[in-house]
Parts: sequence; structure tokens; C-alpha cells
Amino acid sequence: MVNSALRNCRVGVDIGGTFTDVALDLDGALHSTKVLTDYTAPERAILKGVKAVAELAGIRLQEIDLLIHGTTLATNALIERRGAKTAFITTEGFRDVLEMRTENRFEQYDLNISLPPALIERADRFVVRERMDAAGRVLLALDEDSVQRVVDAIEAGGYESVAVGFIHAYANGAHEVAVRDALLARMPGLSVSVSSEVSPQMREFERFNTVCANAYVKPAIKSYLDRLVVSLKEIGVGCPVFMIHSGGGIVSVESASEFPVRLVESGPAGGAIFAADVARHHGLDAVLSFDMGGTTAKICLIENQVPKTAKTFEVARTYRFRKGSGMPISIPVVEMVEIGAGGGSIASVDSMRQIRVGPHSAASEPGPACYQRGGLKPTVTDADLILGKLDPDNFAGGAIRLSIDASRKAMTDEIGAVINLDPVAAAFGSCEMVDENMANAGRVHTVENGKNISDFTMITFGGAGPLHAARLCEKMGISTFLVPPGAGVGSAIGFLRAPFGYEAVRSAVFNLSRFDVEAANRLLAAMTEEATGFVEGGLDHGVPVVERTLFMRYAGQGWDIPVQITFDRFKETSAAELVAIFEDAYGRFFGRAIEGLEIEIVSWSVRASSPLPPVERVAPIAAGSPVQPSSRRPLFDAAGGVFHDAGIHDRTSLAAGDVVRGPAVIAERETSTVLTASFKAIVQRDGCLLVTRI
Repeated sequence: MVNSALRNCRVGVDIGGTFTDVALDLDGALHSTKVLTDYTAPERAILKGVKAVAELAGIRLQEIDLLIHGTTLATNALIERRGAKTAFITTEGFRDVLEMRTENRFEQYDLNISLPPALIERADRFVVRERMDAAGRVLLALDEDSVQRVVDAIEAGGYESVAVGFIHAYANGAHEVAVRDALLARMPGLSVSVSSEVSPQMREFERFNTVCANAYVKPAIKSYLDRLVVSLKEIGVGCPVFMIHSGGGIVSVESASEFPVRLVESGPAGGAIFAADVARHHGLDAVLSFDMGGTTAKICLIENQVPKTAKTFEVARTYRFRKGSGMPISIPVVEMVEIGAGGGSIASVDSMRQIRVGPHSAASEPGPACYQRGGLKPTVTDADLILGKLDPDNFAGGAIRLSIDASRKAMTDEIGAVINLDPVAAAFGSCEMVDENMANAGRVHTVENGKNISDFTMITFGGAGPLHAARLCEKMGISTFLVPPGAGVGSAIGFLRAPFGYEAVRSAVFNLSRFDVEAANRLLAAMTEEATGFVEGGLDHGVPVVERTLFMRYAGQGWDIPVQITFDRFKETSAAELVAIFEDAYGRFFGRAIEGLEIEIVSWSVRASSPLPPVERVAPIAAGSPVQPSSRRPLFDAAGGVFHDAGIHDRTSLAAGDVVRGPAVIAERETSTVLTASFKAIVQRDGCLLVTRI
């Protein structure tokens, strides 16, 4: 055993759709493992992984100081509609907002357009008489008789959870709180979520949907987190447990249980933090983060070493890449595009006799055909195995033996026999399709943000990311990508790099031509207190870093742009300063400002976080001589359409300055980096693989 006196031991755990990743940091020394996700009881995979990684590190479970966890369980519950029996209470006259949505057609010319169904069915939606105006003034007092009728109906209906969302409650949530009090007075064990606390932002459809989503997953997530904490204590892990939230910060388990909707993008957020940390070390200001796991692929823009963020996003889009076709969630989030393209994504032939991949996944149960766990459908992992990207005897560190015969049979039965292709051609077509899907997602995401994708450096991670990165870069015109150490469990490592933080977001409209300085200062002070309270109540990280952002627009516009301010209090001259800051930001977004129009603040954001530790820049290293491979195997080259005799390298045997020229595979425990013939890799001082075009 290692003498752990005065040592700092932290564990990051990421539950994915296929694998649960565990990373342990013992005073800077990293140990990691992957175990198959257990859908019946997700905490079992965590316990198994934590035990395995502690054994690798040579420590006792009692010596773990901190565990940080991220999960896709909330996301999956929303996508698969596996939540609690939930009711929704709203203002009279607004019962159907969830179904009317924004009344926009996300696919204008599709005559058979299919809108996503409302999360809460109409029979489970109730109304009370009340009304606030946009400034939070009471127009119609809360009708006590209608409240009691709704409470009676909720009790009779046997609901597990209730969402409360009233018109303009973001400006004044008093009526929502009164209804919650009435419900809990009758049913103390009922789970209740109110929109003025979950998402105090304007635009009622997005706010109503967010509070409904929170209520829908709240009982299940609270039960899971309670079981997790108890199970960890039973095996000897008695340390504090924290959760990563979708905005990229860390919150307590108690906060996560109350606002589980903030966990919806927690796993992918960890990956973006991981990539941003690597960007800081290497001084990269334009990075495309590419995270490909077993079920999904995530792409995020990281500029000036900070992941791009937003205050709304969509879950479960029904149309590929189409904004408006999913379930909107109004919470702070690391902005990324996520598609159903992972190692477990299933390949099939459509009615046009074309190969399609995803979004359905074989996940961990039954898994790809090559896992020999009952899966019969061909997946991306099966295709990678057939094409020589994977070693059947050394997958997941040898924990899972892969069967190439099972992969070939699945490819033949489901694809080859249908469109007359041999297994290699079917596997090639499947890989090309999934790579093109991901490349297209990256191109769309960068164009939507007004960027040229070829200007970016890719940082890739996830179990399948390094396998596909070189081919993606060929398709997207990117000349350089980095594969960090521990890439196979990148999101879990990202959790260990995340700040303890919280972001408060509220809607409150202020017109700058009649700017109320005192009211603005009261709002800003209240939000700062809310955000810093979460941080100061958690880990001891000294004075929190506070960032303040205003979302502003020209009066009459339908959307707004983020504008950062550096001061914590407004002055009498602040309106003029805000005009100048906004016009400068507007000019950067759209080319020029517009003269003569009134400007208004729509929403406010205050983010408090623990300060990031300083990083030591990684100095460039001169390329050494090409190293000889330890073995060779056939590797399919997509560009040439033939197999090459590729060198196989063990990543742990490579030293700083070593050069590996493609075609080659650099293998490690949790993933492998595939180099096509057009790339070479140089090992950096920190162990990163810097891959560039030859």
C-alpha cells in the first residue's frame, strides 16, 4: 500500500450510455478505468469502478478525499420518457402552452411535420386563477378556491411530482410559492418544483418545459443520489460527493437533488472542461472539442481557452440538427452539438438502400455484436474492429474480448446481404457514414457561430474519439489535433479540473433610455448573493471569481446577445457605458451597430466559481526520430480504400519527442489513436500526442 499521509486523492466518475468512466487523481498521478454501465442500478458500476481504480492506485477506499460525479441519467429519462407521474399547474388560460410551443415550424416545407409530444399530457395539467404582469405586479390575486380544487385533484390523482409554472413568475414568484405551500401542507412527501426557482427566465414555453422536466426526473434522480451516497459509505467511501452541472461547475448533492434538470448535460460539460484545461496548458485559443463515446458524439467550441456557453439548449431533437425540433431547457449550459454517433451506434440500411448509422445504440446491454453479450446488430465498434482499428485481445485493457467473426456476421446479415456488400465494404460504408455525420455536425456548429472550422485545432477524447479523429480532420479540413493522456476517460478527468461554481440567471427588462440604477443594483446584488452562496457553502476555495453577463438587444428584436460587464455596481453614467459596450459587441456579431434604436437589457447572469489554479505552459518540443512499432496489423485506409500494414505502438512506451508516422495505431488502456497515412504524431512533454498533417 502507498503511504497516503497528507496526500490529496480525488475521484471523477462519468456514467455514459455504454461505459462508466472512473478517473482517480492521487497528487497529480492519474489512474483510470472503464466498466460497462449498469442500467438496472447505475450505482453498481460506480462502486465497481471506484474499487478497481483504487486498487490500481494502491490505496484504501477510505483514503479518497472527494468524489465528483456526472451522469446522463437525467438526459436519458427525458429522451426515453421514463420519469415520475407528474402534474403541471399553470395560470388559467395557459394550459396548452406546452403543446402550442412557439408556433414556429422548424421544418417549413415538411407537410407531415411531427412535433415532439408535450412532456406532461393534457389530462395531467391543471389551472388556477391568478395573474402577474411583466413587471411582477399582481393583476389578479391568487384564487384560493381554485388552488384548493387543484390540490384535491393532485391528491386524488396519486401524482409523485408536481411542476408549478405561472405567467411572468420570473418577475414575481409569490403565487407559485403559495401554491407549493398549499400542496405540501396537504401532502408533505410530494415533490414540487416551481419555475421561479428552477428557471426564472422570460419566454413561458421554455420556462414551463424546464420546470416540467425538473419535476419529471426529480424523484428518480433524488432516489439514485441517495442510494449512491449510502452505497459508497457502505464500501468505505465516506468522503463528500459532489455533482458536475451542465454549466461546467460543481454543486452539492443536495442542490443537484433539488434541481436535477441542471444535470442534463453534466457528462458532456466535463469533457469540454477537460479540453479547455488542455488548451490552457498548450496556449490554444481556437479549439474544437470532439468527444465520442459509446452512445453519442459531442462537439464544442472553445475560444480563448473557455468553452462556449448558453442559457438554453434542446434535448432529444426529432429532426437532425434542426433547432426547435427538441425539448427546450432554459438553464446555463456549455453549448455544444450532440448527435447519436458513438461506438455503440447501430448501422442499418434504409428504404433508399443507403447505409445509416444511429441514433439508436446497442449501449452496454446487449452491446455491439463483437461483445458477445447478445447484441446481433452491427455497430460502429464492429466496423472499427473489422477495419483493424481495434485489437480484439486488448479492448478496454483486455477486460472485454472482442469477436471479429461476430462483427463480420452482423455486418453481413444486416447490411451486406441487403445491398450486396462484403463485410469490409459494409464496415467501410458504416464508418464513412458516421464520420460524415460528425463532420457535418462540426461544420454546421462552427458556421452557426460565424467561424471557419479549418482555423481550429481539434482536441479529441472519449473511448471512440481518437479512433475517428484523423478521418474527421481530413473531412473537415483541420490540420492538427491533440490526444491528451487519459483521453479515453476525458470527461471524468474534466470533473477533477472543474471549478466549484454556480450560475444565477434571471429575466428582468431594463430600457437604457430610462435606466433605473437602484433597481438594477438591487437585482445584481441579489443574484450575486445567490451565486456566491452556493460556492461559499461548498468547498473552501477562498474568494470566488464572479462574472456578470447581460443579455441585451435593440428594442423590438426577438433575440439577444451576451455582453460581459466588469463592474459589480452601476453608477449614474452606467447607461452610456452599457450602450458603448453593447454596440461594440453587436458590431462583432453582425458587422455593424444600428444607430438611433433604443437598447434594452433582457436577462441577467451572475456566475460565481472557485478560481482556477495557474497552469504551467507546455513548451514546444523538437521532433525526434520515428520510433519502430512493437507489432503490425492490417489497417484500412479510407482515403485509398485499401488495407495497409500499419505499425502498432504502445502509448506507455513512447517518450517526449518520439515521432509516429501513419498509417499506425497508438494503443492505450481505454482507447486507441488511429493515424491515417496523411498524419504523424509527436509526443509532447506532458504526454499529449500532437498529430499534424505530413
